[in-house]
Amino acid sequence: VSSIIGVHNWHLALFDQQAQEEVWGEDTDVRISSSYAPMGAGAVVDGGYLVNGSWNWSSGCDHATWTFVGGPVIKDGRPVDFGSFLIPRSDYEIDDVWHVVGLRGTGSNTLIVKDVFVPRHRFLSYKSMNDRTAGGLQTNTAPVYKMPWGTVHPTTITAPIVGMAYGAYDAHVEHQGTRVRAAFAGEKSKDDPFAKVRIAEAASDIDAAWRQLIGNVSDEYTLLSAGQEIPFELRARARRDQVRATGRAIASVDRLFEASGATALANSAPIQRFWRDAHAGRVHAANDPERAYLIFGNHEFGLPPGDTMV
Repeated sequence: VSSIIGVHNWHLALFDQQAQEEVWGEDTDVRISSSYAPMGAGAVVDGGYLVNGSWNWSSGCDHATWTFVGGPVIKDGRPVDFGSFLIPRSDYEIDDVWHVVGLRGTGSNTLIVKDVFVPRHRFLSYKSMNDRTAGGLQTNTAPVYKMPWGTVHPTTITAPIVGMAYGAYDAHVEHQGTRVRAAFAGEKSKDDPFAKVRIAEAASDIDAAWRQLIGNVSDEYTLLSAGQEIPFELRARARRDQVRATGRAIASVDRLFEASGATALANSAPIQRFWRDAHAGRVHAANDPERAYLIFGNHEFGLPPGDTMV
């Protein structure tokens, strides 16, 4: 939740200054949730948009006083733009539907918006983010605000999953350090060479996931800090390695969980929670590997990216 809500502060900084002041004017600790998938729309009206829809999976919405909801702008019956509408807590309902096997604490409930007027300054199109004409960039000029949405948002989804893998690793090593295997004549796990191999494999993959994930972000930021543009090749690589990091992290959690024995199934065992939460995080749209790999592969062959999240 903290990773996802954290990126919303970055997103709000790209909005018109008036929108930022409405949210942060009296309290700079305001929390904003989101549901970016287009599960509703905003019809053009005088001065703004009339928004309707039902948006699923708004993580942290119970702790937020504003939200971003994604969708098209409709004019004369057809879509003319696409982006995010910024809506205060008083203008939407929360439907408590998040009863799940993993990531239970995120409270990713459904937001219901009915005939809510959103003024023009509280809408931000993805096009303006990509071509850097977003109003907030006039005042927020630091390099971080020029980072591509297709890097920033997916990274905030994957980073916690890599963190879960590190947590699973620590829990597994602690458990194996004192584990005695009755099925193998009382052998201590720390004396089992195969247990050590699994630990080494998992540690290597988790470290590789984190280094690639953060390395690409660092490379992009370094270029922007030097006043240079980010080449599409690097953006495609960042997406490629982001989904690969998710895959590596989850494979490592699986390897450790499977090597932990039946005690890992206990509700009190930390590793089963890491296992459930990591797999729950994997199903986020930003973690679809084929779409990200397609972007990279298309670029290598000189073809259009085939996806917009880059």
